[in-house]
Amino acid sequence: MLLKNNQSLKLFCYTFIYKKFLKSGALKLMQIKIYDSIKKEKVEFVPIVEGEVRFYVCGPTVYDDSHLGHARSAIVFDLWRRLLRENGYKVIFAKNFTDIDDKIINKSLQSGKSIEEITQTYTQRYLDEMQALLVERADIEPKATQSLEAIFTLIDKLLSKGYAYKTQNGDIYLSVHKDKLYGSLSGRIAELENLSRIQNNEQKQDNKDFAIWKGYKGVGDIGYDSPFGKGRPGWHIECSAMIEKHLAYKGEYAIDIHGGGADLLFPHHENEASQTRCANNQTLARYWIHNGFVTINGEKMAKSLGNSFFIKDALKHYDGEILRFYLLSTHYRAGLNFNEEDLLACKKRLDKIYRLKKRLDSTENTEICPSFKESFLEALSDDLNISKALSIVDDFITKANEFLDTKQKDKLPLIVGNLMLIQKLLGIGGKNAETYFQLGVSEEEKAQIESLIQQRLEAKKAKDYQKADAIRQDLANRGISIMDTPKGSVWEKQ
Repeated sequence: MLLKNNQSLKLFCYTFIYKKFLKSGALKLMQIKIYDSIKKEKVEFVPIVEGEVRFYVCGPTVYDDSHLGHARSAIVFDLWRRLLRENGYKVIFAKNFTDIDDKIINKSLQSGKSIEEITQTYTQRYLDEMQALLVERADIEPKATQSLEAIFTLIDKLLSKGYAYKTQNGDIYLSVHKDKLYGSLSGRIAELENLSRIQNNEQKQDNKDFAIWKGYKGVGDIGYDSPFGKGRPGWHIECSAMIEKHLAYKGEYAIDIHGGGADLLFPHHENEASQTRCANNQTLARYWIHNGFVTINGEKMAKSLGNSFFIKDALKHYDGEILRFYLLSTHYRAGLNFNEEDLLACKKRLDKIYRLKKRLDSTENTEICPSFKESFLEALSDDLNISKALSIVDDFITKANEFLDTKQKDKLPLIVGNLMLIQKLLGIGGKNAETYFQLGVSEEEKAQIESLIQQRLEAKKAKDYQKADAIRQDLANRGISIMDTPKGSVWEKQ
């Protein structure tokens, strides 16, 4: 807890040398708790191999621009990755790109563009948007088109073990009834029975069976040569194959953590788990993490509903860091109903971090307050308890401003160190403060503002206060506020 008076920051950081610190000064690792989607409860995280985490997240199907639902998922798992790493784990993080899919084929037919042009365009846009949202790139970024050999190997295993069968039209299906554990992941097999009645296929042995290979159908389709004939992989098979190729351990579990949006739990993740279990007699992941939906007006954000808010459109109005902070400020498992009122309220919270940063003089010496780090990490380690973590940040900002108000500049290294930890874990607060408060102003507008500020300075020197006040009012009408400081006049966008 932060002190509620102006006592020394050294007392506030009373654990600096002894309590819960190793002789090296490094904090003991926190016990991380994860809400496992399968067990439906918070459990203690125990890695398969001590000190290492193998983490796979389902990425986008690259046929269109990404929306804020994609952004939230990426930010959530970026935060998990940062937390695990800060707790001392070596994290091997993979996120795939689905670049073989019916939607991509349809886009190609409608637009007249090649499959490659479409997938390359939207893959790069996704990567650029993730960079704007300060999401770190994955260590491994496999694509379906680059994983065909791994997919062939997995399908061959399923065929040879009798879990899959080939139809007359060249399709290959996994026989769901032969997997006695099918449905154990989601508990939603009844939904598959209802869905399969609607999507009945006479070639299937059972309506619940799902395609792991789709035979080439001729004009309007795409196909790749394979041991099973020309065709293309089904959607679900690629993730199991990519995990086996890039991440899988030998043993009971293939990887530590598998993540994705809540909509992927069934049937996508259920089918992934089934494929790996049948082919390798292995549980796909020890822990499953799913993030909640983003909604607009109470409806799940999806292109099929026509309410998709593209990331590219949001970035036209708001800086990526502001969007990031907004999307991570609600607990990751909860639904988030996107609205600009909440976003602006969240921005004001971020403003406070930069207001503090603006007050700081540069320092080469930095220290992290151990009690702050302990409480901050403890909150995040409890299944990303972001509300508690941000309240700890708020308390720190209040206390840090009090120290600066009383000119306790010897506390500067600790304040700077704490801000650096916030940036490292949450991915916010890394900009220059003056740059942050001038976001959304074009270079041309900046030149005009600087010119008016210079004219105001000259008017004040000439004691033409009426003109100086008129210029200040003109800038205020443009949403620009001026602050006169000992170092000169500075301005901000309101």
